[in-house]
Amino acid sequence: MKPVSELLKQRNATLWHVRPDDTVFDALKLLAEYEVGALMVMEHGRLVGIVSERDYTRKVALRGLNSKDTKVADIMTKNVLVVSPETRTRQCMALMSEKKIRHLPVVQNETVVGMISIRDIMDDIIRDHEFTITQLEGYINQ
Repeated sequence: MKPVSELLKQRNATLWHVRPDDTVFDALKLLAEYEVGALMVMEHGRLVGIVSERDYTRKVALRGLNSKDTKVADIMTKNVLVVSPETRTRQCMALMSEKKIRHLPVVQNETVVGMISIRDIMDDIIRDHEFTITQLEGYINQ
């Protein structure tokens, strides 16, 4: 498996994020607009949390709170697991599976350089398998 940096090269380099004092409603609008499942929560250029669709459903919708009155800081995950650009995709997959998470910010020297999702990992695995199949078919048909 390849390092996470290779996955990041294949995607949009924009770091979708919100601030802790933004409303959950504003975060939901961005999630929908960017068609992503999670946003990093940044303050003064520093990663302070992550907020996901799962956070919304469990911490706002199910509790009957109003997303226009609730701040991102009130529902975000504060102890964010991160990986480095050198982390191998297989390690990311194992971490995501073990911790039951779907998104991992990628941090290098305390600077956020991207975020990967379980979808990114699965797409990479599928590409690798397709490449292997093509190589094997070529070998068999020689």
